[in-house]
Amino acid sequence: MKKAIAALPLVLISVLLAAQAPFPSKNEIKQFTSSTTCVVLDDDPFSSFNVFIKKAMKEFWTITPYEFIDQEEFSLRMIKPEYSFITLTVTTFDKDKSGSAFNFINLVQGKNVKNISDMPEVCAVPLFSAGEDDLDYGYKLGAILLFMQKHAGLIMEDPSKTGRKYLKFYNENIPDVLGRIILVKQEDLSPAVGDIEKIRAIYSGKVEIVTEDEIVKAIETRSPGTVILYKVGPAGNAGGGYCFKMLIGTDDANMYYYNSHTIDKVNPNGLLPADLKRLARFD
Repeated sequence: MKKAIAALPLVLISVLLAAQAPFPSKNEIKQFTSSTTCVVLDDDPFSSFNVFIKKAMKEFWTITPYEFIDQEEFSLRMIKPEYSFITLTVTTFDKDKSGSAFNFINLVQGKNVKNISDMPEVCAVPLFSAGEDDLDYGYKLGAILLFMQKHAGLIMEDPSKTGRKYLKFYNENIPDVLGRIILVKQEDLSPAVGDIEKIRAIYSGKVEIVTEDEIVKAIETRSPGTVILYKVGPAGNAGGGYCFKMLIGTDDANMYYYNSHTIDKVNPNGLLPADLKRLARFD
């Protein structure tokens, strides 16, 4: 079980989720297609999230009309099905003894319910860990928004896929990674795969260790045949907690890989040899 706490602190409401918020029904998916998406901003006027999300929405959001609202307006509109919402939640996991918290970006559909945890969840993606430098996630936000729209389009086209393994459903795309270049940042790799030679000893596909600017360019130009590694883990030298790893296409917004692991001495905070071995099964 995980605990999700609304990260937008006008009123912090703690809610318990069984595994995640309810998936949308066929009718609720149809409501999303004709909705206006409201991006719920942080009340903090100096919030980095507000700056990042405004820029990313302008550049990358096309599936629905959108507008920006504050938390008070969200509390009024959340019950109305003519609206959908992009909002942050802070999530902790009961089994995580480290107490690590993660900020998820959620796309939810308006519904006449009392709690955000009961709103139909179109998509939810780990965005960054609490305590992480804001700059460590902002540059990849465009890729996340593109994926969320692709996911929404998938379930609109075939509602039967709404709850299938959720993000792990996308691991069916692993065989297609071999035909693409994987761009990674050095700091997102575990020491065991910390250079190209170590990577090639496990995985024969194309991997490039690049700078943040090169990843930004790949996202903005929709670089063909390219995927980026999006890693979310606790800030600093974490001795515990979870590490989430995703491969997202820059040209098609597909997710090609999704996995997570518990951080310990054997499995540090970063892409692991085990992840590359899963990709290499299709060499």
